Amino acid sequence: MPAASNSSRRPGVQVASSSMGPQPYGGSRLVASVAATLISLACGTNYVYSAWAPQFAERLDLSSTQSNLIGLSGNLGVYSLGVPVGVLIDRRGPRPFVLLGAILLGAGYFSLHQAYDSASGSVAALCFFSYLSGLGSCMAFAAAVKTSALNWPYHRGTATAIPVAAFGLSAFFFSSLGTILFPGNPSAFLKLLSWGTFGLTLFGFLFLRVSSHRTHEASSRRSDGPRPDDSHFRRIPSTDAEASHSRHGARLAPGPDIRGLQLLRTQSFWHLFSIMAILAGTGLMTINNIGNNVNALWKRFDESVSKSFLVHSQQMHVSILSVCSFIGRLLSGVGSDFLVKSLHASRLWCLFVACIVFLVAQVFALSVQNPHLLGLVSAFSGLGHGFLFGVFPSLVTEAFGIRGLSQNWGFMTLAPVLSSNVFNLFYGTTYDGHSAIGPDGKRLCRQGLDCYTIRHERLERAKEDQGQD
Repeated sequence: MPAASNSSRRPGVQVASSSMGPQPYGGSRLVASVAATLISLACGTNYVYSAWAPQFAERLDLSSTQSNLIGLSGNLGVYSLGVPVGVLIDRRGPRPFVLLGAILLGAGYFSLHQAYDSASGSVAALCFFSYLSGLGSCMAFAAAVKTSALNWPYHRGTATAIPVAAFGLSAFFFSSLGTILFPGNPSAFLKLLSWGTFGLTLFGFLFLRVSSHRTHEASSRRSDGPRPDDSHFRRIPSTDAEASHSRHGARLAPGPDIRGLQLLRTQSFWHLFSIMAILAGTGLMTINNIGNNVNALWKRFDESVSKSFLVHSQQMHVSILSVCSFIGRLLSGVGSDFLVKSLHASRLWCLFVACIVFLVAQVFALSVQNPHLLGLVSAFSGLGHGFLFGVFPSLVTEAFGIRGLSQNWGFMTLAPVLSSNVFNLFYGTTYDGHSAIGPDGKRLCRQGLDCYTIRHERLERAKEDQGQD
C-alpha cells in the first residue's frame, strides 16, 4: 500500500504517491491563468520602447545617450526593485500589487504622452515617468507569475512559461495595434500604451486568484493529518529515482527553501546571476536600440527613405523581437518540463540553447550592413531573450524553492540592471560619437553599421596613436 495512508508523517512534509499525480484542473485555476496571461501581456511594453523612442527623442531634441537613459530608467523600474516587491508579494499575496501596478503603468505612459504632445520635459522627469511604467510592470508581472506557480505545483515550467511568454509578446501586441490604429502617430501610441496597459491589468486583477490546493487534492490527503499551507508547497522531485521512491510510499524531505541573504552564500545563485547579467544585458541593449539600428542602416543604404517608412520599419523589428521572444519563452518553459519529465534531463540545457542563440545574434549584429537583413539580428536576439527568461523562473524555483520565488526572482533581475546600464550607455556614447549635428539642429548618423560598432581597424588606429605618444 502507498505510504500516503501513513498517519505518522510529520506535518509540512509533502509525500508523492500514486494518487498525487496531476489532478483535474479546476475552472478557477484556468480562469486565474487566463487573467495572469492578460496581466503579463500588459507588462512587457518596456520592450516596445524602440518603436517610439527615435521620434520621441527627435521631437524633444534628445541625444542618443539621453534617449538611452530614458529607456534604461524603464529597465530599472522593471528590475531594480524586484527583491522588495518579491518579498512583499510572498508575504502579502499577489493581488494588491496587480492593482498598484495598473495605476503606475497608466500614470507613467500618460505622463510620457503629455511630454511628447507639449514637446517639453526635463530628462530627469522623463526618466522618472519611464521608471514608473517599469515599476508597474514589475509589480503586476511578479504577481502573475507567482499566482501561476502556486496554482499549478505539478506543471510549474509550463504554468510560468505562459505568462512569461505573454510578457514577451506584449511588444508585438501593442506595436501591431499602434500600426493598425495610429500609423506614424507616436502621441496616440503613447496614449494607447497608457490606457491599454491600465485596462488589461485592471481586468486581470478582477479574476486573479490563488486557488486552494485542498480542493484539488482532498481525495489523496483526507486521512493524511495536517496539511501544509498553500504558500508552503514544495517542489516535487523530477528524477527517476526520487519519483520511484515516492511512488512506493517513502517519505520525502521538504524541498529547498533558500531566500534573502542566504541566497548570496550559494554558488548556484552566483552562477545563474552571472549568466543572467551577460545574456539579459546584451538582449536589453538590442531591444532598446533596434530603432536606432534601423535608422543608421537605412539612412546609409537609401537616403531618400521617408520618416513614415522608418517608423514602420522600427515597429516591424519590434514585432519581430516580440514574436521571437514569445516563441522562445514558450519553447523554453514547456520544453524544460519535457526535458525533466520525459527525458529525465536538466532544464539547464535550455539555458545552453539560449547562450548559443545569443552568440549567433551578436555575430549578425556585428556583420549585417544591409537593412533588409537586420531582421536576423531582431529574430535571434528575441529568440535568445525568450529562451533565457522562459526557463529561468523554473531554474530559480528548483534551486531555491517555491516559497521565496518572488523575492529570489527579484534578486536575479538585479543582474540585467547592472549589465544593461553598461551596455546601453556604451551604445549611446558610441552612437553619439559618430553622429553629426544637421542644419536643423538634429543629430544624424549616416555611417550605417559604424554608427554603433567599434571596428577592428579603429582599435588598431587607436593603438598606433598611443604608440606615437
